[in-house]
Amino acid sequence: MPKAPTTPSPRRGVEERYRKEDLIAWNREYREKGRVWRGAPPQLPDLPSGSRVLELGCGNGKTLAAMLRRPWRVAALDISPLAVRLGGEVAVSLQDAPSESDLLAADAVLLPFRDSAFDAVFAFHVIGHLREEGRLQAAEEAARVLKSGGRLFFLEFGVEDMRADKGLEVEARTFRRGGGVSTHYFTEGEVLELFDALRPVSIRTDRRIIRIRGRDHLRSEVGAQFIKVEG
Repeated sequence: MPKAPTTPSPRRGVEERYRKEDLIAWNREYREKGRVWRGAPPQLPDLPSGSRVLELGCGNGKTLAAMLRRPWRVAALDISPLAVRLGGEVAVSLQDAPSESDLLAADAVLLPFRDSAFDAVFAFHVIGHLREEGRLQAAEEAARVLKSGGRLFFLEFGVEDMRADKGLEVEARTFRRGGGVSTHYFTEGEVLELFDALRPVSIRTDRRIIRIRGRDHLRSEVGAQFIKVEG
């Protein structure tokens, strides 16, 4: 059953305005660029067959496609209906995949799922597109829908990333570029603090050099795994 309404945050009105701006920006990205991200999806963990998993921010379906090849029960959401449509096209194209998916347009800061509904939650490059209040709400929601013993898998860009100081700084270490999409760049300590309701299993920063137009640039990503422990 859906969760009961909560008392609004003093900043809820401001956050809702930001989320409307985000939706406009993301719809524009997908309308103009279609499948925004290409390349290989992040590496997925081994989970038991039949695990109920949730992907926050399915985007163009790149990670969703990899999930559908696993024997899991997959739910995926995105704030952009255009992204959900792209994800649906991916699901239809994988007719022989062992998994089926439930896709819906919804916001990570207010998940339409009951408490303890999932064995795992994947938050890959989605929470970093929220403002501070939204990041806190999304982290709380992710912990709420996890079962006891459930795992959260997190991946976002780190503070050393090549784009960490590019664009308009709208909050500390949060920059808005191009079509209006904002990205926050994380430290490991910040990630641990954000998910303080969960027990950390691992955290690390991966760095790699990419070459663009004859110049080397650093890509930096913080990856972490958490487990929900009751009591």
